[in-house]
Amino acid sequence: MYNRDKGVTPPYPFALYLLSQAIKAMKKIFPAVFLLLSVFVSAQQRKIDSLFAVLKNEKEDTNRVNSLNSLGTLLNRSGLYSAADSSGRQSLALAQRLNFQHGISGAYRTIGSSFYSRHNSPEANKNYTAAFRIDSANNYIWGLGFDYACLGLVKAQQGQFDDALKLYQTALKYLQDSKNEDYLFRTYQFIGLVNKKRGNYPAALTNYLKSLDEAERTGNKQVAGDDYMDIGNVYTEQGNDSLAMQNYMMALKRFGEINNPKGMGNAYCNIGNIFHDKNKNEEALNYYRKALEIAQETGDKEGLTNAYGNMGNIYEAIGNYPEALWNHNKSLEIDIEIGDKEGVAEDYLNISGVLTMQKKYNEAMAYTDKAMVLANELGSKLILKSCYEGKALLDTALGNYASAYTNYKKYIVYRDSLVNEDNTKKIVSEQMKYEFDKKQAEEKAIQEKKDVENEAVAKRQSIITWAVSIGLLLVIIFSGLLFSRFKVTQQQKQIIEEQKELVEEKNKEVLDSITYAKRLQDAILPPISVIQKYLPESFVLYKPKDIVAGDFYWLEKAGDTIFIAAADCTGHGVPGAMVSVVCSNALNRAVKEFKITEPGKILDKVRELVLETFEKSEGEIKDGMDISLLAISKSAATISWAGAYNSLWYLENGEIKEIAADKQPIGKADNPKPFATHTMLLNPPSEGREARIFYLFTDGYADQFGGDKGKKFKYKHLQEKLLANSKQSMAEQKKVLEEALAQWQGNHEQVDDILIIGVKV
Repeated sequence: MYNRDKGVTPPYPFALYLLSQAIKAMKKIFPAVFLLLSVFVSAQQRKIDSLFAVLKNEKEDTNRVNSLNSLGTLLNRSGLYSAADSSGRQSLALAQRLNFQHGISGAYRTIGSSFYSRHNSPEANKNYTAAFRIDSANNYIWGLGFDYACLGLVKAQQGQFDDALKLYQTALKYLQDSKNEDYLFRTYQFIGLVNKKRGNYPAALTNYLKSLDEAERTGNKQVAGDDYMDIGNVYTEQGNDSLAMQNYMMALKRFGEINNPKGMGNAYCNIGNIFHDKNKNEEALNYYRKALEIAQETGDKEGLTNAYGNMGNIYEAIGNYPEALWNHNKSLEIDIEIGDKEGVAEDYLNISGVLTMQKKYNEAMAYTDKAMVLANELGSKLILKSCYEGKALLDTALGNYASAYTNYKKYIVYRDSLVNEDNTKKIVSEQMKYEFDKKQAEEKAIQEKKDVENEAVAKRQSIITWAVSIGLLLVIIFSGLLFSRFKVTQQQKQIIEEQKELVEEKNKEVLDSITYAKRLQDAILPPISVIQKYLPESFVLYKPKDIVAGDFYWLEKAGDTIFIAAADCTGHGVPGAMVSVVCSNALNRAVKEFKITEPGKILDKVRELVLETFEKSEGEIKDGMDISLLAISKSAATISWAGAYNSLWYLENGEIKEIAADKQPIGKADNPKPFATHTMLLNPPSEGREARIFYLFTDGYADQFGGDKGKKFKYKHLQEKLLANSKQSMAEQKKVLEEALAQWQGNHEQVDDILIIGVKV
């Protein structure tokens, strides 16, 4: 099953594809075209009408060439590709008679775009190349930027993504020099789209965010809507439905503000995909039906195939296979008609999925093979991943186990290349950088405005003060001095009030940024539900000192071994949080990439990775991490542990025992030694013997000030509290610790991040 997401559709993502019969009826005679178009009422239509009115009385000069090219552009955007081609050819003939070079290249681009939109890549490339040659000969910077971008679109349409990216990058240089903002936005989108198709999600997100930043700054709601859609698609592929939904809803809002029905239909489809992923099939179907209705009303064939494909997936999910096949075949029929190879491949996969559910394995395999041929031609990792997954399942059903194993391994390779730890961290980093840069730019703009206003006020005040002083100097010097002093005092008071408001406003904006960063940092913490799944009798007491924290907890499963850790990175707040991302990533790599399962050796590898990361800095960074790492192996019936400064406590037979940690951090140390691994047998509870309870912790709880004398809680007091409540359930133990901390702390400020993990095994 392959959900059809929808993002920017180059080169005119806001085009309205009108009825095909109307297109066939259009001839080269403009009055006939005018009469046909006048039945449609829209903002785009009014622009077309306006150009027709101008063309009626315009002379055969360069202005008419420009008007014809502008008309061709609008007709292309409205989906009237045959009429656009006719307009471009009339413009070309007139421009050649006048030897108007810019007009000639513009006409070739108009004609090329009409072929591109009809998926006729050879003819599109031919006309775009003709425009490029003319602009090169005349050193027309704006035109060259446009030409390189258009040629890149053709390469992307043909699946030649490396060539497309090179052309887009060259286009950016020319477009930046020419200050052509509209197509600059679009080129960033095109680069993002190609990177997404190749599975390079961080690069895709970087370019989508560049486009969004400029679009929001300049108030271009159409481009902003497209960008929100594309960003949502990146998060969907990475499995982050929450951020995907936020971006789709923002796209829907922007498209609604400019009354763009096609954009709204695409947004409805993508929102439906989120509900589908959550198995809320009825809600998903409602959104798909909204999208289908809009596509039918506007004649948007891409919207139709998108809606039919997704509705087919819903019917498959609820077991209505005949209806599912009908919808997928409708989608396939339209994709073949418009020449959308990627869409055809997705349709083949969807049909294969339904046939698989009907146990028609050989027919299903034939459709999967067709999809794979197109996916290889297009270089789409995302579709290839689904092809190999489908072939592995079908080979298993057909008894071809060796082939199934081979295909499953290839599926894993493509899956891991698309969704991996490095991609996720880069995407989080790009999003945080975007939000931070955006806030900085807003603060700079506000400050510059304040500076200008203050300077103007100061100049005006200076003039008034001098005029009054000179006028009154001969009358009464003393009164003049008092008046001048009064004005200066008032000015200082006003400046103080303005600066106070500015500081308060900046504090709010910084707080908003840090709050958003918390949501991103939470992404590296394992959900409590996952911890409860693997360790049912456990608790996690986690209280960051600030909005973001240096302390973090970590869990990973390798085979039948469960790893859980409590970690304390240098500092707290934003600096601590940044170090925690580095250290969490190092733990993941040590277990998942380097396949290490012994706690001591894991910490050795983590120290190596952390130092390697910080050595890239020009300055010396001494930050690091204290940690308590526990490994529980059911098959080996052992519990093993290693620690850096943070010891391990465990309760056995009514007594709390301690295993001391190595007195060295995860980071720079004077005489670093290998971390020791401590191992004990896993003794399940039996008659006369209770299960052990292990406690992993950082220093925040014991170091908290409070009580009648404002002293630290201390470790001994914490041990007594744990021992006194050891008979309670793990949930009750957490509650007792929270209440004890609150009572001890009283009105004292929390001094550090707090983390305690309890596990009964």
